[in-house]
Amino acid sequence: MPSLNLVPASTLDYRHLAKKKLPRNLFDYIDGGAYSEATLAANTANFEALHIKQRVMRDVSNIDTSLEILGERWAMPLALAPIGLAGMMARRGEVQAVKAANHANVPFCLSTVSICALEEVASATIQPFWFQLYMMRDRGYVRDLLGRAKSVGVKTLVFTVDLAVVGARYRDVRNGMAGGLSTLGKLRAALEYPLHPAWAFDVGVKGKPHVFGNLSDKVPTAKSVADFKSWVDTQFDPSCTWKDIEWLRAQWDGHLIIKGILNVDDAKSAFAAGADAIVVSNHGGRQLDGVASSISITPRIRNALGDAATIIMDGGVRSGQDVLKARASGADAVLIGRPWVWALAARGQAGLHKLLATFKAEMAVSMALTGATSIVEITDGVLDLGN
Repeated sequence: MPSLNLVPASTLDYRHLAKKKLPRNLFDYIDGGAYSEATLAANTANFEALHIKQRVMRDVSNIDTSLEILGERWAMPLALAPIGLAGMMARRGEVQAVKAANHANVPFCLSTVSICALEEVASATIQPFWFQLYMMRDRGYVRDLLGRAKSVGVKTLVFTVDLAVVGARYRDVRNGMAGGLSTLGKLRAALEYPLHPAWAFDVGVKGKPHVFGNLSDKVPTAKSVADFKSWVDTQFDPSCTWKDIEWLRAQWDGHLIIKGILNVDDAKSAFAAGADAIVVSNHGGRQLDGVASSISITPRIRNALGDAATIIMDGGVRSGQDVLKARASGADAVLIGRPWVWALAARGQAGLHKLLATFKAEMAVSMALTGATSIVEITDGVLDLGN
């Protein structure tokens, strides 16, 4: 594993550095999953189990990793997933992330529960970014958020459907992120911050305010992330159905991506309700433990929906080679979550810039050694399926 002074080469190098830099509760919040974390492990293990078919003596002197999705040209089939509390992992983290995404020419998606507000992120970007939304009980406030998103140039809405209730994440319970710590437990948790002085100064002091920027007008008395928690927890709407997606479609005239699909029937329902694309996702293993990995479900959904459907997958992507495997498994593109936050926490905007460049380089090398020179040439024939 790399020391803090060495140049990280891979996603796991950035994870190692982030673990050293972040207070334990924040690292575990990003790193952990639900219950025994079986699905979290399967997300990466099932990528590793996929073998690539090497091909030689092809003209691979010109490799093109770019593609067009939803009317946008991306430098590679990858976007930065929405991550709550990213601004706690690095100073004004969402702003740094959108700048790195702009530099790499890939989409960035801002979470509803981000530290930086829509307006702050918009002031830092040179191209439209995406906005992720949960359905809240207060539909009037949902309309307000949609209006704010439109006013700053957001054209693509990512609606998360797999958080009707919050999964039990044991790491968050143990370290207090889920609340419920005793007085002694709170003292021990507080001692984590001075043990990480670089974070404490850069984020803890210089990165304020530590509030959910998009929700600050709704909870004006809140002074910290913890103050928002009780309100946010009561706002997730477990009664939400596909009828509500139809309502949302009527409110939003931009692109609509439904995130959190894990079976064919729900995929069909999402498109029937007006989605322009879906994200095959198990929420990074953070919701219902024991479900299948996203990469194992992707081919099933592609086969059922056909080539015309826009399918993005999320969960377990750790390299440019994984991006190629996802494409070969039926995804048009992928979202990455933990990798970009690890890089940002470890080395800030420069670290994320380098990680994205690494993903692109890894993808180009993998394409060349499988004989694919463009994205459209990455089919299931790139995988070694024993045929």
